[in-house]
Amino acid sequence: MTATEHPRMKRERRTIGVMVAIYCRQNHGNKGQLCAECSELQEYALLRLDKCPFQEEKTTCANCAVHCYKPERREQIREVMRFAGPRMIWRHPYLAMMHILDGRKKEAELPARAKKPALKG
Repeated sequence: MTATEHPRMKRERRTIGVMVAIYCRQNHGNKGQLCAECSELQEYALLRLDKCPFQEEKTTCANCAVHCYKPERREQIREVMRFAGPRMIWRHPYLAMMHILDGRKKEAELPARAKKPALKG
């Protein structure tokens, strides 16, 4: 996280953290600290977020054209979000509502620096 991080990205980082914490607390019985598995998943998700080519223009990952998660990690984060999403409405209504609104955003154009050149053949 940088000192000049966009507020949208700060909120996205917080949303990931809250969702993983809700999931871990309910499924692994940990309060206050994440288990090793959930901690690794959260670190992975935050790393992927840091490398997202769309940054503050991004939609939710589920609606993104670029799937940057490894398949097994993608399934893990889906499970976390499926579980934590409905519970977010009661525990973190602002983050839940903003996540819903972010999911309604249209897919952003991939920045030119991130586009791969077409292969000639």
